Amino acid sequence: MNHTKLGVVLLPAVAILLASSAPLAAQNTATVAPPPADPALSSKPASAATIAAQKAAAASLPAEDGRDAEFAARGFVASRADPLIRNADGRPVWNLAAYDWVKGAAPVSVNPSLWREVSVLSRHGLFKVADGVWQVRGFDVSNMTVIAGKSGWILVDPLTTKETAAAALELVNGTLGRRPVSAAIYSHSHADHFGGVRGVIDEADVAAGKVMVVAPAHFVEEAASENVLAGGAMGRRSVFQFGGGLTPGVQGQMGSGIGMAVSGGSITLIAPTQTIERTGETRLIDGVAMEFQIVSGSEAPSELNLYLPAQKVFLSAEMSTCSLHNILTPRGAKVRDTRAWAGYLDEALRLYGSRAEVDISSHCWPRFGQGEVARMLASQRDNYRFLHDQTVRLMNRGENPAEIAEALVQPPALAADWFIHGYYGTYSHNSKAIYQYYLGWYDAVPANLDPWPPAERAKRMVAAIGGGEKVLAQARAAMAAGDYRWSSDLLQNLVFADPTNRPARAALADSYEQQGYQAESGIWRNQFLVAANELRHGRTQSNASQSADLVAAVPTQLLLDSAATRFDPAKLGGRRLAIDLVMPERYETAGIDLTGTAMIARMVPASAPAATITAPRRALLGLIFLKLPLATAEKMGAKVEGDRAAIEAWLAALDPIPGAFNIIEP
Repeated sequence: MNHTKLGVVLLPAVAILLASSAPLAAQNTATVAPPPADPALSSKPASAATIAAQKAAAASLPAEDGRDAEFAARGFVASRADPLIRNADGRPVWNLAAYDWVKGAAPVSVNPSLWREVSVLSRHGLFKVADGVWQVRGFDVSNMTVIAGKSGWILVDPLTTKETAAAALELVNGTLGRRPVSAAIYSHSHADHFGGVRGVIDEADVAAGKVMVVAPAHFVEEAASENVLAGGAMGRRSVFQFGGGLTPGVQGQMGSGIGMAVSGGSITLIAPTQTIERTGETRLIDGVAMEFQIVSGSEAPSELNLYLPAQKVFLSAEMSTCSLHNILTPRGAKVRDTRAWAGYLDEALRLYGSRAEVDISSHCWPRFGQGEVARMLASQRDNYRFLHDQTVRLMNRGENPAEIAEALVQPPALAADWFIHGYYGTYSHNSKAIYQYYLGWYDAVPANLDPWPPAERAKRMVAAIGGGEKVLAQARAAMAAGDYRWSSDLLQNLVFADPTNRPARAALADSYEQQGYQAESGIWRNQFLVAANELRHGRTQSNASQSADLVAAVPTQLLLDSAATRFDPAKLGGRRLAIDLVMPERYETAGIDLTGTAMIARMVPASAPAATITAPRRALLGLIFLKLPLATAEKMGAKVEGDRAAIEAWLAALDPIPGAFNIIEP
């Protein structure tokens, strides 16, 4: 499920495509070397300690009442006959049957709670949730909600890629009767909730006023800009979070907690024609009355929920799903405001808890019945509020992030609800994120102000213990006792001290693998198993590429600010320069001021430029991001005036876009 290569300049932000819950399609996004002959580097079955841990986990789970399975199956209409969804070239971008094998009792290599979650999540097809309201589920990591308008379909969250969105609409039309699409609604600014829009509507129809596109305020800015500056790091880390290079299986990838994977087609974007600004705002969209709740700053920086009063359906986009969510995603992002998130849930409970008879979301399955809706919103609220308040309580008592994460356990009253278990976010990770939100990374222990960097610290730690053989022996003893947390701590230091130590690498892979098997969180499982895979077979290579629509939507100022993070002033030797970039087709001029220590970009001409480049923005981005030769840009229409050598010197001072980097070794 590789992303289609669009022939556009790549940003340093692979992660902009998949800003939060949208993982790279784990089935086929990366190439992995064939398994080595060395049996020490092969995947291992669940150990006795893991089998015991799975039994203990199963014993702690809520009683199975069948409600989730019934809710997930209720209203099933039809699914696609051919499980493979293909792109225009015939390449499969999604396989509906990829998780059909998840049936029966959990194998010992999968946490029983996660196994149950995936077994329910893997249902796919068109489902009726209320009169005039349906969802297409299982065609991507997200759901597409379908509302019957007066003249056509209103589509909420048209999936991640145009291929899966088109297939979803084809199923709708083929089953319910063909109708035009009258409106598209984006619930929030993450690509898995808008990226398939060109598969269901035509931009010419939008421009002609035939199709309305609705989104929360500031949607375009947030959809285009989130993760640009730190995108290189986020893209690499996303491989771990979402299981890049892993194959679905009992010893492999088991979804992402709120969905399976993300389709590998083309991510697109059509700008909204209308925006929702405030909670309580109402609209009549193609004859359907809708009421909106703005929840920006919870799961996404621009996000809305909507309520259909006639149908009594509340769509809680990604504010509440079938899992505890992430306050800080493991791939990296800005920390979310947990207190505000809980506040939005409380507001939703007050506004819609007594009115809604169905709760649907942009991931997972619905909940039916007014009592179920109210209980779900209240439990979600209490879960986030407990996490926030107890983290802050312990933080204010002087406990550090690791201590809080170890002490904070979900109360039994909350753990009784399957839908707030940690299939995506976890108490451990989220409590540390809340600490970071308020106090940052520093835990006030002076020894942690200026420690040795990981590789140097590891060498000293290994020496202090008595050398590599002693560390390895202690780690193996810990593994034999089932203490994989301690064994991986020891072995990670040994690998950082000597990355060529093959026994240490093999043992660390085995330790990570068992922790992955035991994880309830789908994305924790992915991180452990990807780490084991890379230790055994080498670095996972992602094939993701950028979306032309998103590149076009990113403001030039932000792109240039991103380029400034790659500027090495030493390569200019302290030289001061000013250069103008003129983009006629956008009526933009950017002035680049090289101060000797920094690159300052402004969307106004420089006062005394040494040179000016006039070119289409695409050509300029090629110079800056792809490091194209200036002569190549000139063949694309660029014109240079003034000191050509100054331009060459500036471009030479920009580092190339970073590629994949080491995570599990120095």
